[in-house]
Amino acid sequence: MKIAYHPDFKEKLNKFPKAIQNKFDKQVSFLLQNLRHPSLRAKKYDESSGLWQARVDGNVRFYFFIEKNTYSLINIRRHK
Repeated sequence: MKIAYHPDFKEKLNKFPKAIQNKFDKQVSFLLQNLRHPSLRAKKYDESSGLWQARVDGNVRFYFFIEKNTYSLINIRRHK
């Protein structure tokens, strides 16, 4: 599997503190190894569109689609 970033994704990520950016990098490495890694808590967020959600930490989530052999990261935001 590989990672692809939506054009706005990195801009959104850069608005977070460096500590969150570092946590995100760690979580993406877990995603590349195993979608079911326990710290990701990855799940289908929207069944109809195929959108997935995974955890950066207790307050931040990132969203992605799985397209063939690529995780397409589309959004990152604070969790409500």
